[in-house]
Amino acid sequence: MVIMQLVTSVDELREILQSLRDKQLTVGFVPTMGALHEGHLTLVQRSVRENDFSVVSVFVNPTQFNNKSDLEKYPRNLTRDAELLQKVGCSLVFAPEVAAMYTPDELSNPFEFDFAGLDQVMEGRFRPGHFNGVVQVVSKLFNLVQPTRAYFGEKDFQQLAIIRRMNSVLKMGVEIVACPIVREPSGLAMSSRNERLTSQQREIASGISKVLFECRTFVPGKSPFEVKSWVESRINSIEGLRLEYFEIANITTLQTAESWDEPTVGCIAVFCGDVRLIDVIQCS
Repeated sequence: MVIMQLVTSVDELREILQSLRDKQLTVGFVPTMGALHEGHLTLVQRSVRENDFSVVSVFVNPTQFNNKSDLEKYPRNLTRDAELLQKVGCSLVFAPEVAAMYTPDELSNPFEFDFAGLDQVMEGRFRPGHFNGVVQVVSKLFNLVQPTRAYFGEKDFQQLAIIRRMNSVLKMGVEIVACPIVREPSGLAMSSRNERLTSQQREIASGISKVLFECRTFVPGKSPFEVKSWVESRINSIEGLRLEYFEIANITTLQTAESWDEPTVGCIAVFCGDVRLIDVIQCS
């Protein structure tokens, strides 16, 4: 078994990765905020299969949280995360402190990027500034790691679209690999936030995916607007859930779909107690 390295220093990370590039080895990269679950581990396992060396970052990025309470409550357990990553063949864990990633000026001034409208809907509408922080940290990490490939889960569908745009606009040359959602046996999409759910809430939250899967059966006979209305009504009828949004969007532009003639996804955000959960399902 390869001994996994744990690195906190930017300079040490650069030195190690430069030696790999000198040998023309491929580098896979999985950026995370820790609190790892099976969904994360499937990304890492794919990276290990497809690359000579796999890097995972564990960094709770403060600039993408528009809710300070959410940042404070975000689960952190680097020791457990490192143990899980060692078991799936990760080569290196990069776990920097905030001061290693950001200057005080960067922390106090919003990062700006041209999202071409991708940030104005769904998550961006309800979490202003969130994607500015996502692009800020992922662009920094891409510049540090300079990976051959980077792996992202499709649950964060809007984030994935924005990362693809960032990669293109900034000409970073990274192959972006999208990986399917991993679900718990109940159908609940795996998420680090699930750790904050009680067992009863976990059962209630499984209703989210059940409604999404059921709504697809109506696609042939109902309009996107009718399906959207049905989902909103069904989610709000489940005691313990509170819908924030459900949108049926064009798979590329993320704008509201008017018909099934275009490829579409259904994206949802729901509160179960004070825990905010998201999920996505392909509609057409």
